[in-house]
Amino acid sequence: MTDTLVMERIDTNLTRLRLPRIREILQRVVESCEQQGKSYLSFLDELLEEEVAHKEQRRVETALKISGLPFIKSIDEFDFTFHPNLDRQQVMSLFDLTFIGQNGNVIFLGPPGVGKTHLAVSLALKACQAGLSIYFTTMDDLIIKLKKDHEAGRTGKRRSYYKSALVIVDEVGYTPIDREECNLFFRFIAVRYEKASTIVTSNKAFSDWAELFHDPVIVSAFLDRLLHHSAVINIKGNSYRLKGKLTQKEVNGTHQMNDSGSNLTTENGSILNDC
Repeated sequence: MTDTLVMERIDTNLTRLRLPRIREILQRVVESCEQQGKSYLSFLDELLEEEVAHKEQRRVETALKISGLPFIKSIDEFDFTFHPNLDRQQVMSLFDLTFIGQNGNVIFLGPPGVGKTHLAVSLALKACQAGLSIYFTTMDDLIIKLKKDHEAGRTGKRRSYYKSALVIVDEVGYTPIDREECNLFFRFIAVRYEKASTIVTSNKAFSDWAELFHDPVIVSAFLDRLLHHSAVINIKGNSYRLKGKLTQKEVNGTHQMNDSGSNLTTENGSILNDC
């Protein structure tokens, strides 16, 4: 059998086996290995490494597409110099993803625009790249989904916002919720408690949540579960969106307002473990 016929048969088999990357690079790798005198094992190893990398890239791209993330930003794009009081080492310690292995949670607190969602998305991106399932939702959208499940008599536990290894609930506290919605959110937190990890972002201190959710008893119950085995990071400072647009006087005034709020974290935005 001629080399041409062999290559045609290989091409057909690679298509049937769904190995598109090997099919794409085969000729180039064959010529390169012949020129460099590489062994058959090295030749095979190079082909398989390329195919695995291609499939992993496709997996991550697909997972990110269906995750609901509003944007894709890595931690390398986060400007720590804009928030000098934020402990970079403590934030970066989250990126070993140990908290997910321990079914722990992360809560980012702070005024609008300080980068809470950016940090949450960066953690989700890291988790996705590590092969973990992720899901992003705003609080408003989550409540809508939970209400639809409840009205239809479904538990919803097979849905991504229940079963994903990491779920981000963004903008908790931006709009008040009623007692029924508060109960649904409690059930959501209770179902995931010590079974999976949840990241929450909020512009409200915990002391304000009882008023927002209209039921201090339920708020206490879901905070107890949410904060257990958790990392709480309070970000103080100005909005990135106003960067370069504020005068120094306005910046100082904003700092004073941000520093006046009560919270459960240390003054420099440190992490509280196992609250």
